[in-house]
Amino acid sequence: MDKSMLQGLDGLPEEDQRRMAAVIEQLQVRDSMRMYNSVVERCFNDCVDNFTRKSLQKQEETCVMRCAEKFLKHSMRVGLRFAELNNLAATPDQSN
Repeated sequence: MDKSMLQGLDGLPEEDQRRMAAVIEQLQVRDSMRMYNSVVERCFNDCVDNFTRKSLQKQEETCVMRCAEKFLKHSMRVGLRFAELNNLAATPDQSN
């Protein structure tokens, strides 16, 4: 877990800080699982349309790989953009 998430908890007793850290970690795990399940469902629905075999056909496998790769690239880009915006918000306005 990112320690910066706990910066606002400095005034709390240590036990409360640990509890809050555990809650935050649980929420992060839950959100990660939701995101993973969402990607699996979306890529499956978009790519798999033939249920005559146990395994994926080559074009289905390629589609699933591209779908997952696009999602990961998009997630990375969004994360980087949020980080940029967060840094800009934390930096005092230099134009004055």
